[in-house]
Amino acid sequence: MDAAVRVQVPAKVNLGLSVSPRREDGFHELTTLFMAVSLHDIITATPSRRGRLTVEVSGEGAHQVPIDMSNLALKAAALLRSRYGTPDLGAHLVIDKQIPVAGGMAGGSADAAGGLLACSMLWGLDLGQAQLLELAAELGSDVPFSLMGGCALGTGRGEQLAPALCKGTYEWVFALAHRGLSTPRVFADYDRYNESQPTPRAVIDGLMTGLASHDLKAVRTGMCNDLQNSAIRLYPAILDTIEEGLSLGGLTAIVSGSGPTVAFLCADADDAVNLVVGLSSVPSVRAVLRAKGPVPGARALSSS
Repeated sequence: MDAAVRVQVPAKVNLGLSVSPRREDGFHELTTLFMAVSLHDIITATPSRRGRLTVEVSGEGAHQVPIDMSNLALKAAALLRSRYGTPDLGAHLVIDKQIPVAGGMAGGSADAAGGLLACSMLWGLDLGQAQLLELAAELGSDVPFSLMGGCALGTGRGEQLAPALCKGTYEWVFALAHRGLSTPRVFADYDRYNESQPTPRAVIDGLMTGLASHDLKAVRTGMCNDLQNSAIRLYPAILDTIEEGLSLGGLTAIVSGSGPTVAFLCADADDAVNLVVGLSSVPSVRAVLRAKGPVPGARALSSS
């Protein structure tokens, strides 16, 4: 058993998100195109005696993250241990957050993926990617992609993944809101008000074609999010952020996942820098982050 394992896990942005009506089991069929971006949480795992599982959190929004067994990284460790380990295995997890909390960028899912990989290595379980992905799907819809990274098409609840071709690098600017949004609330609003059909699969197919050839115009045209209107309805200041960012030079804007973070695609690095500066003084924006994508999924940084 290693003395410590450090794992880096990326945030995600949904370039396309098509949401079908709610199923009988309460979930929605999704068709979504994920991209992993260079905002990361770092999870450090060290051994703990007598099977104890504990966590501490620092960094972006740390005070909003639970440190009991409702923490997704601890849930991941507990699931991993119950399935492949023994009751005496313990771990203390330290999460250093950069990914916004309740921002629609899969921060909790990233921590779950990081907890799976870190504890698998810490406990010497020697699990393959397929085994980890199976556990990840039980933990949440976005957790498998946090393990995989890159670009991927997600179906089902978003947990059924197929890698997507992506040529080149994309420049992103993320405008963070002053508060988070509850994903269940956004879906509930979508169920209540949605009377139109989901975005057609052909739109997301066109988006994938654009990614494969690094066609910024096609990517810009194809970006879509069926949850965006609900996010704006619940948090109207999002619309101010979108309008301000587009006026400052963003190529296009989209609410990331269930929001309220707004993702701006930029033409190049210079435009991204200028947009960061401009958005920093917008009242509806708490903070601005710049990132590139795609990047790899969960990976070990070091062990000692």
